[in-house]
Amino acid sequence: MQPFVFHNPTKIDFGAGKVVKAGKATAEFGKKALLVYGQNSLKKTGIFDRITASLKEAGVEYVEFGGVKSNPVLSHTQEGVELAKKENVDVILAAGGGSVLDEAKAIAAGALYDGDVWDFFIDKAKVEQALPLVTVLTLAATGSEMNCGGVVTNEKTQQKFNIFGAPLYPRTSILDPELTYSVPSDYTAYAGVDAISHLIEGYFTSTDTETPLQDRFVEGTVKVIKGATERLLRRGDDPDARANMMWASTLALNGLSTAGIGSYSMPNHMIEHSLSAMYDIHHGAGLSIVIPAWMAYQAERDPQKFARFANRVFRCSGGSTAERGLYASDAMREWFRKIGAPIDLSEGDIPAEDIPAIAENATMLAQKWGLEEYTKDVIIDILKRCD
Repeated sequence: MQPFVFHNPTKIDFGAGKVVKAGKATAEFGKKALLVYGQNSLKKTGIFDRITASLKEAGVEYVEFGGVKSNPVLSHTQEGVELAKKENVDVILAAGGGSVLDEAKAIAAGALYDGDVWDFFIDKAKVEQALPLVTVLTLAATGSEMNCGGVVTNEKTQQKFNIFGAPLYPRTSILDPELTYSVPSDYTAYAGVDAISHLIEGYFTSTDTETPLQDRFVEGTVKVIKGATERLLRRGDDPDARANMMWASTLALNGLSTAGIGSYSMPNHMIEHSLSAMYDIHHGAGLSIVIPAWMAYQAERDPQKFARFANRVFRCSGGSTAERGLYASDAMREWFRKIGAPIDLSEGDIPAEDIPAIAENATMLAQKWGLEEYTKDVIIDILKRCD
């Protein structure tokens, strides 16, 4: 195990009915909030009314800012920054899934910055301050409710880049599983893929071979997510499955699973960001296309960890290490197929002839993240396995 510092300042308020505490949680940080949310579901489900009633009861004035896309875009983020400045809000309240939370983080940083908020994404500026952020989670998938990162797409340049900084940790995140009962089956499946992806990136790319605690944590949590996803596809309002999915997806990307594993990388996210930037595919759907292909590519080079994963997660004990390593990729692909997630480019309506252009786009992020081994040719190799 490698040396590490684990510090996560986000307060989690978890449980059924907790949405009524949104106003009180927000009032701790100010009397005027920018209420950031997505398209129409928040109002259709009645969650919007419950949140705003809570704000009024707590004496918090709010300014609405809806319309966040499932792949949040820079132009809308910039509008949010300008609105936050114009209205002189004290706090940001984000109600939605990871996309809403990610854009809200960028708005929180941009509201206290004189330049363009995109500067934070291209490493022209560091996030040194941000408005306080409170979140109400309505889709469990990304873990954004308990971390200090987020992604936004610059639609003009087709760059899906990340923002990062300690001031972006939500101060309080309300996790009410009942708010996710109405999530449709396709988004439930994509959420399962997304949460699993956050766990396996570090698991498979860390070079430390003596991390039994973290390995078992990842393997066990992946199994919980798999089981919860399958239960929810049978019954969307299963309270235990919704609760397990919500907490597991939070734990998947709050820094706990990677504490002590040393350096790691996120190649699946690096490649997928190009798919969602160029084709506006749901992030989880893009990941379900990329992950099995990347697993096969990497298992051919270093099968040991993949063979262990196949054994512990998919109960594969026969064959050689190399065979079990490739089985992990096949089993993951079949599970994605089982839950209804796309498993190749054609199912994502992505033309195979665009592979060189996708790889060219992905190399921008590979260079930004220091993934030197992921050249354009390597990325093309992986993408061809998605065809």
